[in-house]
Amino acid sequence: MYDLIKNAVHDDDAAIEISKMDKDVTSVVDAISELTLEETMKLGMQFKRFPLGCDLTEVVAGTCASDLELMDLLGNCRLADTIGAPIHICAYAFSDIAEKFGMRGVEVMQKVHEIVDVPLDLDHFGENGAMRLPKNISGCGGECYNKGPAFTECPRGRIHERLIDKELEEKDDKEEWIKLSSSVAVNVTSEQTGDGHAAPLREAEDIANLAKKYGRGLESIMFVGDGYDEVITGFEKSIEIGADVIVVEGGPFNRCENTTESFAKTIAAARILSPGKVVATNGAYEHEVRAGLRSGLNMVITGFPKNHHGYMCGYEPGSARRGKFGLPRIIQIINEEFPNRGLPAKKHDLLAIATAVKIAGPDYIYPRKIGAYHIGDAHWATLVHSRMYQNIELKHTLDEIVGLADGNTVSLHGGRFISWVIANELDRYVDEIIISDVDEWVLKNTVDNLQNELDATIIAEKDDKIAANSANFSIASSTMIPVKNNILKKVPNALTIV
Repeated sequence: MYDLIKNAVHDDDAAIEISKMDKDVTSVVDAISELTLEETMKLGMQFKRFPLGCDLTEVVAGTCASDLELMDLLGNCRLADTIGAPIHICAYAFSDIAEKFGMRGVEVMQKVHEIVDVPLDLDHFGENGAMRLPKNISGCGGECYNKGPAFTECPRGRIHERLIDKELEEKDDKEEWIKLSSSVAVNVTSEQTGDGHAAPLREAEDIANLAKKYGRGLESIMFVGDGYDEVITGFEKSIEIGADVIVVEGGPFNRCENTTESFAKTIAAARILSPGKVVATNGAYEHEVRAGLRSGLNMVITGFPKNHHGYMCGYEPGSARRGKFGLPRIIQIINEEFPNRGLPAKKHDLLAIATAVKIAGPDYIYPRKIGAYHIGDAHWATLVHSRMYQNIELKHTLDEIVGLADGNTVSLHGGRFISWVIANELDRYVDEIIISDVDEWVLKNTVDNLQNELDATIIAEKDDKIAANSANFSIASSTMIPVKNNILKKVPNALTIV
């Protein structure tokens, strides 16, 4: 595995081979531990490319805190929705706010669900439903992040306290919370020596099973810890419970001598091992965030003032404390690391993906595969359970697109996942499918994958005009409006799907 991973830093074929094979966690972690920091970063970004991994870079916003007014919570959620940031739901805070207003926690969840289109990511949720925490935890000032690494317990010596009686009062709402969510986060750090930080694994397993029952995405939170044994345990437990997304926590939970390198290596390993191809962080100092972004990190969970995620990412020891507004800082860090790219992903980007998901249909996407690769990634499955997806009105259904195609040779302009779905459906009716894409990497991987899977002859063509002139019928197979418009400039008669 070491030779393969070492080669994959620079060799596309080695990366593709790794992406297709069954992977042993220890072998991957061992191999990456031998790389330099520069090699690690290159490897991580290699596996962030389509179709090896999700290539989005986005923020997820924690909008709540126990001492917020309901109006402020709802306003925060509207603002996150406006910029297209999925919302990270801290269930204990929703329930604390609800209690002040004579409501049940799930009623606040319902209010948020009614006013936003972006996906809702549920966290701090256990065997009794919404966790309830004493005020010394729900109003924690963030001493651990402010004091800095490394430590094994809370600086104030507390354990993972819970107000079980309050949890039991609303246990009947447990499944309703899941139904209103797009994804659910569970924590496996109790298995990584973090038993004072997180609920026991049995609760993670219980919620994981419930998430799978309702088809919700599952995120597994693990920490860097000692950088080796604990990282291996985190990955193994995450995969065992069926996680789609790997969430890596650094900060004071990174006890390595070189925290930058260890965080980068954990992110790069997650890039290869994450079942749903999405890698996030819910806690990382600024130097870790920057190294993580350069190593293939997709998602930074951040937050509004008073939300604990507001300070857990993007600040250094001495400045990380409750009350920070982390969201704009993380957006700035992302733009410093990837200038002039229009990042992080915005609402129109999510809408384009959600439209592709709706055309394909929920039974066609991740975790389903065409050939060697999933159709999309964990984002695709998550978006199915968002109001954004529910409210989309399609120009054409998949059946209509296939029915409108005429002739034995069809050109698909745009080589990403939705073209795979259309090609798979066209395969029964045509002899040749021409794939056109300006990105040579996208074109090569799409053609290779489809040719191995379909009966039709799959032809690669970079030039849209040449592809269209060689076909009986052309389809602009992109749900991104700017891409569709560029295709139409060259192929004005192409069928558009948006």
